[in-house]
Amino acid sequence: MLETLQSMLADRTTSVTWLLIGIILLSYLLEDLAIVTAAVLASQGNMPIAWALLGIFIGIATGDLALYGLGRSGRRLRCVRLRLLKMPYFHMAKQRFETRLFLNLFIIRFVPGLRTVGFTLSGFIALPVGLFLSAVITATALWSSLVFSIIYTFGQQTWLVATQYQWLLIPVALFGLLSVNRLIKKTYLKGY
Repeated sequence: MLETLQSMLADRTTSVTWLLIGIILLSYLLEDLAIVTAAVLASQGNMPIAWALLGIFIGIATGDLALYGLGRSGRRLRCVRLRLLKMPYFHMAKQRFETRLFLNLFIIRFVPGLRTVGFTLSGFIALPVGLFLSAVITATALWSSLVFSIIYTFGQQTWLVATQYQWLLIPVALFGLLSVNRLIKKTYLKGY
């Protein structure tokens, strides 16, 4: 299967639209993998840079907005409201979250494991959608651009382009990103 995928990409006959859709869908599963994959595809000339970045941003933004919407719709369910309000740490978490709202939303974008809870909580406590989107899109633009640029630049290196092991860039870069994410998570959660 890997050989089929490699040959399909090497032929340059794959529709860029399908690659764009694939990046968007991949970002729903694992955002960092979508960023790395898009950067590798762009560095190998299989996808224009603009389309790769567009796919990343559309996937991440719609995924985050869906989490916000999930929280917002949870407000309508009485059983969800009661359960959350009875949780011992809910009010403390809500108060801390609302204290430095933009900063917390910005940081949550970089901390795996907090995105789902934080963005759903944002919808549940009815944060203004404009504030939510501005914080999330700003953080997404910074993180995605930084990671994309590094992977793209590395993927353009002559010695890597000349080898048959270019595909190894994806798992190696993903491992590096996950390690950085764990470090950020430990550092951020230390204060709480």
